[in-house]
Amino acid sequence: MSISYTIRESLSGFTRTRLSSLLSIITISISVLLLGLFGVLSIHATRFLEEMRSRVELEAFLEEPITRSEVDSLRRAITAIDGVERVIYVSKSEAAAIFKKEFGEGILDVFDFNPLPPSLKITLREGYRTTVHAKRVEEQVAALPAVESVEYRKALLEVIDERARSVHNITLGLGILVGLSAIVLVSNTIRLAISAKRQIIRTMELVGATRWFIRQPFLLEGLLQGLLGGILAAGVLYAILRYALPVISAELHAMVRVDPGFYAAVIGMGALLGLIGSSFSVLRFIRPAGG
Repeated sequence: MSISYTIRESLSGFTRTRLSSLLSIITISISVLLLGLFGVLSIHATRFLEEMRSRVELEAFLEEPITRSEVDSLRRAITAIDGVERVIYVSKSEAAAIFKKEFGEGILDVFDFNPLPPSLKITLREGYRTTVHAKRVEEQVAALPAVESVEYRKALLEVIDERARSVHNITLGLGILVGLSAIVLVSNTIRLAISAKRQIIRTMELVGATRWFIRQPFLLEGLLQGLLGGILAAGVLYAILRYALPVISAELHAMVRVDPGFYAAVIGMGALLGLIGSSFSVLRFIRPAGG
């Protein structure tokens, strides 16, 4: 009886406040669509920044002369440092080959001898490719014996860290702003539904209906509005990524990949916004008897 009543009354709210319910669904849909687009951009911006981070290596230049056993000992010591993923030894001859590949001219064509020192290229693990961690690893490696100096692209890492913070802050700020607008509109719609049923609610309170029993239909109504808005937003987002984006830019479409679970998250976000909005109105306008 309680379940059927709750469903019936929540659906009746759509007929009593058709326009405001439609506006709530559309607003939630637009809000969640914007959140979804921000999410897609944020995910792929983060992927791009992580790809850039993965290319940043530390290079420890070694003192000469140095034996192979000393090199192996250094590699083990560096590999044991927290955050280090891989250590590769680059000999003087290998360094000369790299020089020729990058500059198109052999080092012996410039000098009478090979001035390039042997080195160890250090790759950091994912999650440790930041300015703070790179600086910490640099200091520990520089303190090891036979290490002359440690170099890495510190300026690039600082720029990447700054861009990552900007992406996070912009996405968070816009997400909060858009989400609040959806919550406010749903809350107002549910308030109108509560006002339309004020006499019925009063009668139910007089005959002893519990607060939870009275609130359930309105909570479900907000949840359904959010769910419908989320489904609509997920459909539009899919159409944009599947059909509109290739027309605008084939390269951009190839870069943007969204898992099916992302669309489920978009629908869930819509339902959550609807439930939160209805909860505000229900808690404010349906109070305990005598409250």
